[in-house]
Amino acid sequence: MEPSILPHAPDLGRLATIISQAVAPVFLLAGVGAFLNVTTGRLARIVDRARQLEPRLLASRGPEHDRLVGEIRLLDRRMRLVSRTVFFSVLSALLICAVVVLLFAAFLTGWALGTAVALLFIAAMIAVGAAFAIFLHETQLAGRAVRIRSEVLMHQADDAE
Repeated sequence: MEPSILPHAPDLGRLATIISQAVAPVFLLAGVGAFLNVTTGRLARIVDRARQLEPRLLASRGPEHDRLVGEIRLLDRRMRLVSRTVFFSVLSALLICAVVVLLFAAFLTGWALGTAVALLFIAAMIAVGAAFAIFLHETQLAGRAVRIRSEVLMHQADDAE
């Protein structure tokens, strides 16, 4: 029998258990990836809207200028919130990856890393929870901003006779 570079010979049955334990964090990682896809798409749409408004803002005066400044400021705030959402989502994904790596490292080395795995998983859940909370705040902010202005709702066309 060849000498192993590992401190102990890994048991295939136990390896199968570790793999099955790693599946749940990997599915969570897939969910975080899907959420990142949504948030980055949302960020792109907010940036596009801000770029669309910039020339109009620079060319406007009076009440229209004030309205556009307010809208640009709101878009800037939303960009910051979505960027924070992306940050916490990526942080969560990195922590989940660390959980999976430590599961296998503990198996291969025989080190007792259970506490580290648990703490990293807790940190990942806090990060993804923060991402969801920030995203909820941003969607509420966006929902309030999508209201149709009263002057548009009350507008009546002139009779051209």
